[in-house]
Amino acid sequence: MSESLLEIANLEICYRLRRDSVVNAVRNVTLSVAAGETVAVVGESGSGKTTTAHAIVGLLPESSRIVGGEIRFAGENILTLPARPARSMRGREIGLIPQDPSTSLNPVKRIGDQVAEVLLIHGLADRQAARERAIDALADAGLPDPELRARQYPHELSGGMRQRVLIAIAVAAKPKLIIADEPTSALDVTVQRKILDHIESLSRASGSGVLLITHDLGVAAERAQRIAVMSEGVLVEQGRTGDVLRNPRHEYTRRLIAAAPSLRRRPVPPTEPSPGHAAAGAADSPENAFVVVRDLVKEFRVPRSADGRTTVTAVDHVGFTISRGETFALVGESGSGKTTTARMVLRLVDPTEGRVVLGGEDITETRGRRLRELRRRMQVVYQNPFVSLNPRFTVERILMDPLQAFKLGSRREQRTRAAELLDAVALPAGALDRKPAELSGGQRQRVAIARALALEPELIVCDEPVSALDVSVQAQILDLLKTLQAELGLTYLFISHDLAVVSMVAHQVGVMRRGRMVECGPTSTVLNSPRDPYTQELLASVPGAREFAQG
Repeated sequence: MSESLLEIANLEICYRLRRDSVVNAVRNVTLSVAAGETVAVVGESGSGKTTTAHAIVGLLPESSRIVGGEIRFAGENILTLPARPARSMRGREIGLIPQDPSTSLNPVKRIGDQVAEVLLIHGLADRQAARERAIDALADAGLPDPELRARQYPHELSGGMRQRVLIAIAVAAKPKLIIADEPTSALDVTVQRKILDHIESLSRASGSGVLLITHDLGVAAERAQRIAVMSEGVLVEQGRTGDVLRNPRHEYTRRLIAAAPSLRRRPVPPTEPSPGHAAAGAADSPENAFVVVRDLVKEFRVPRSADGRTTVTAVDHVGFTISRGETFALVGESGSGKTTTARMVLRLVDPTEGRVVLGGEDITETRGRRLRELRRRMQVVYQNPFVSLNPRFTVERILMDPLQAFKLGSRREQRTRAAELLDAVALPAGALDRKPAELSGGQRQRVAIARALALEPELIVCDEPVSALDVSVQAQILDLLKTLQAELGLTYLFISHDLAVVSMVAHQVGVMRRGRMVECGPTSTVLNSPRDPYTQELLASVPGAREFAQG
């Protein structure tokens, strides 16, 4: 192995909380990354992996303190460098790809300017050259039409596109070390593969080292030469990837591997569809159909383009049915139309054409009081809990809010219900008094799921509900959703880019591309014997796909 580029030795980090209590977030961590090597740090939310990464780039919060150890980059201890050279080293020689694009991009600045800023600050290009190199960086990060994207603002891009912008910013200066903190958790699998391929090729071409922070063991298995496993601030195991995955020594590592959907040896669908369930998308509706979607079309007005078009078709004659108590999954790349389809089912946007039937009632044109009554029957879990949770509310108030909106129960009963919901999603009772900013990303998503369950809805639309969670919590949440479905007869419309997750929860699956449904049917059939080339490409892009497809 070549000489270490990054060396962390006996790192100790603590957080000072309220009432002068101290939490030891990172304890005696020793880790290295060589030039041209990819090292993956895996572990659950709160394990200390992101805190370790933030210590390297100087992004620890004021409440934290490094109380011991060294962080050496290219032989120099970053922790003892004066402020200015340390900042220069971290910005020019070390690139960070953060996890959350909604909080990492400036909402009032054009995309191209934000990428070019890295080059200008470090004197790597003049203004004109920085603009041109910014477009090249956006193209390298996998953004279509990079010249157009450079002129747009963050709110004009999808979540996956914004994540790719962060990758472009991180690699624009061609750093020697790339710290990738969950760089592809918001991306569909084909783009995920392209992004990881790009980071890998950059590492090979320039000799850059990569420190990959991820909860996806499939990604770690395919991309890292070495894996380091963290639990409760401690590095419990590290070694070459094959050795750790095939012969894990620590019990915690064994639990993580067992819980990873992408490392299962074969897609295992849930229970077979109930009797009388017709194939999804069939023209006729099965007797026990709860949701029937017929020929949905959604067109959006856009400024007149070069070809004279004034509308774009986001959803193009999509139809499917979901039987009561079962799960229908929509999969596809960002921009395929799956979330727009779900929003039409929820009646959050009106379709241009087509019908939506819920429980035998046509709700396509429902308005006013009746629509408000429907809201209680349909709930949604969004992809990004940092955006969907009110940052000023405590967790208790967040969970009580839907109950208060529908005047359900006394205040005491609402508090009791909030505590029950928190327990159902495996969060401690002490989290009731915390605000979203005081929780990890995985904990925030569990709060969002608990809130969706508060009104005991019949239909829950799950829009990437576990993409931000580590694998063991993914397994808990997916098991919880399946248990609730079995006990309460819940119906799910499940949106995901993770086909390994879909294989665990969905009875039926529809594959969307550019607004159209290209393939639809029972999960076991679609995933084991895909007919459409696009579905085959999606399956081939699943991290750990070789293991996933074997049996």
